[in-house]
This record gives sequence, C-alpha cells and structure tokens, in this order.
Amino acid sequence: MADRYDSFATLAANEIEGVDYRICVTKRASPFAIVAPHGGLIERGTSEIAAAIAADRFSLYCFEGLRQPANGARLHITSTRFDEPRALALVSACEVAIGVHGRKDQGDDASIWVGGLHEILRNAICEALASAGFKAKAVGDGHRLAGRDPANICNRGRRDAGVQLELPKTLRMALYEARDSAAFAAAVREALERAAPPPD
Repeated sequence: MADRYDSFATLAANEIEGVDYRICVTKRASPFAIVAPHGGLIERGTSEIAAAIAADRFSLYCFEGLRQPANGARLHITSTRFDEPRALALVSACEVAIGVHGRKDQGDDASIWVGGLHEILRNAICEALASAGFKAKAVGDGHRLAGRDPANICNRGRRDAGVQLELPKTLRMALYEARDSAAFAAAVREALERAAPPPD
C-alpha cells in the first residue's frame, strides 16, 4: 500500500504533534544512532526495541504513531523518503545509523532480515544475533527490504552506509509483549561495539 504522505512536511501539515504522533530524540556522544522511524502504533514494538539497543550508550530517535485505530498506515513514510528534520540532524551527525523496523511474517516468523549498505556491520550483527540464539539473514541487492538505497534513513550518516533490521511481526510482538528484548538488544550492541566504523 502506498504511503499517504510523501514527506514529513506533508504529514505535519495534516497531523498534530503530541496528538497523532510524537518524536523522541536522545543525542549521546556515540558514533551510532539507533532509529525507529515507524515506532509507536505504526510498527508496534520497534520504538521499545530501538531504545533497548541504544540503552545509555547510543543516540536514539523514534517517530511514533499515537492514535488508534491504526493510524500506523496513515503515518508511515517509507525510509527512503523519511525526511523529518530532527531525524536527519541526528543521523547526519553520527557515523552510522541502525534502522529498526517491523515486517509482516510472510511465512517466516522468526528471521530478522539485516540489510543496509554497511556490509561489515550487517554481517557482524547477523553473527552476533545467531550466537545469541536468533535467526538472522543478511539481505542484499535485489531483496525488497534490503535497505540499500543511499536515500534510506539508515544510510544517511557520515559513512553513507548503515544497517536496517527488519523484525517479523511474531518475533517483534513476542519481544514487545514480554517486555524482554534484552538479549536481542545486547547482541546488536555487541556487534556495534566490536565492528566500529573503520577510519577514513
């Protein structure tokens, strides 16, 4: 389904901040920003999972839908067109952004699809998640959720390359409803800390 809004400016002209949506930004002295551009009721659980990954170490951005019924679809702006100014400012000031998203199960309710242009981090995150008992698949060119477009919010940090995590609904809701994404978050953090962006 096509997005209702093709930019944040269009969304902001029709929706009310604090009523329909909210934006949460925490800037920390870190090369990484964890970004949930479809949080709250848009892709439920992604804000909480992103916050768990960020903990008190990494910068955090969440755009959250607030109102039922399902303003999720209404407030979804595709990652390649996600241009909310506070998000762009945070991401452009960091080295690498990690996007946290939710996807439909589509016959695979356990695999995290890990994409993005930063292949070193993508592969490191896959390995760390597998070591923690999760199923993770590195996805690349040709995959519909590969996150490899340079305009994708995850690829707009200083390195022009980031990582996109796509969590299936069943796994995402299990983590969200149990309020227990600690193991998942710790695995991602470990990968980020071990595979820091290489120097220029």
